[in-house]
Amino acid sequence: MSGRNDGRAFIGSFTSTGGRGIIAVTVDAGTGALTERGATDAVADPSYLALSPDGSVLYAVSETEEGAAAAFRTPAADAGNGAPRPLGEPVPVCGESPTHLTLTAGHLLTANYGSGSVTVLPVGADGALRPTSGVTRHEGSGPHPDRQRGPHAHQVVTDPSGRWILATDLGTDSVRISSLDTTAGELTPHAETALRPGTGPRHLAFHPAGGHAYVLNELEPTLTLCRWNAEKGLLGPVGEAPVLPDGVEVEGFGSEVVVSHDGRFVWAAVRGHDSIAVLALDATYEKADLVTTVDCGGRWPRDLALDPTGGRLYAANEHSGDVTWFDIDAATGIPVRAGSFAAPAASCVVFG
Repeated sequence: MSGRNDGRAFIGSFTSTGGRGIIAVTVDAGTGALTERGATDAVADPSYLALSPDGSVLYAVSETEEGAAAAFRTPAADAGNGAPRPLGEPVPVCGESPTHLTLTAGHLLTANYGSGSVTVLPVGADGALRPTSGVTRHEGSGPHPDRQRGPHAHQVVTDPSGRWILATDLGTDSVRISSLDTTAGELTPHAETALRPGTGPRHLAFHPAGGHAYVLNELEPTLTLCRWNAEKGLLGPVGEAPVLPDGVEVEGFGSEVVVSHDGRFVWAAVRGHDSIAVLALDATYEKADLVTTVDCGGRWPRDLALDPTGGRLYAANEHSGDVTWFDIDAATGIPVRAGSFAAPAASCVVFG
C-alpha cells in the first residue's frame, strides 16, 4: 500500500478521552483504505487540524480550558517514522476551549468555544506560530437555557474570495463577518448575520460556485441556506432544510457540513442519530431536499471530510473510536460504506 499515487491524511483526536493525539495515515488511492504512518501526543486534545498550503506544516488547536494552538512539521513521503514533529512550543490563544482553526494571509485564526472569541496568531516564515496578536470577543446570548447563556464561537473560515473571515457562534445564533488587518494582526468587525433563535449554528460550508453558504445547526437538526455576497461581505439566510426525517424520536446534533465538488449535494453529520444526511440542491442552490440518511458507521460522527477527488467521504466517529469511509454514488450522492480505521476519540480528518 505504498503506490506513488497514494495520498496522506491526518486524524485529530481527544487525548483526554483515550485518543492518541495526531495520527498520520497513508490513503490508498484505489480503495480509500487508511494505514498508519505514525502518531504524536505532543499537544493535548488536538481536536481540529489544518495544513499549510504547501503541506509542510500541520496546525492543531488544543481544545483545553486554557486553550492553545500548535504547529508540527509534516514528515517526508519516504520517512520511516511518519509522525509529525513539533515546530516550537504550543502557543496560548488567550481564549478557552478552541474548537476550530483556519490559515489565511500569513496568520492562524482559532475559534474559541469556551470564551466566545476568535484569536489571531501570526505565522513565521518557518511556519512556526508567533504570540497572539489579536482577540475578538463576541457578545450576546440565545434562548437555550444551558447552551446559549453566552457566546460560543465554534468555527472560523475564510470565504472563497479570501477577503472575509466568517465565524459561526452557537451561543448567539449568528455568523460574524470580519476582515483581517494583516499589518496589525487583528480582525476588523464588518457585519453580523442573525439566524433563527435557538438553532445554534455550528459549522458552515461554501458552495463551489461561491455565491451560497450552508450553515449546519447543532441545537436543532436543520441546515440554514444562505446567499453570500463577496463584494459586500454579506450573508443572507434564504431558507432551512431538515437533516433528519420526520418522526425521528432520537435527538440529533449537527456537527459538520460538506458540499460536493460539483455543487449538487450537501452532506451533514448528525450525532445522536449517528447518521450522514444526504441533501440534493436545486438549480438555484437555495433549496435542499433531504434524500436520505445513511448510518455513519460508528457513534457520534464529529467530522466529515471529502477526499481530494471528491469521490469518498470520511466520518470521524468520536465515541466508537474510528474513521469510516464511504464511496459516493455520483448519480445520487448517497455514500456507501467501504471500510473503517481504528482511531480512539477521533475528532477530525484533514487531507493533504
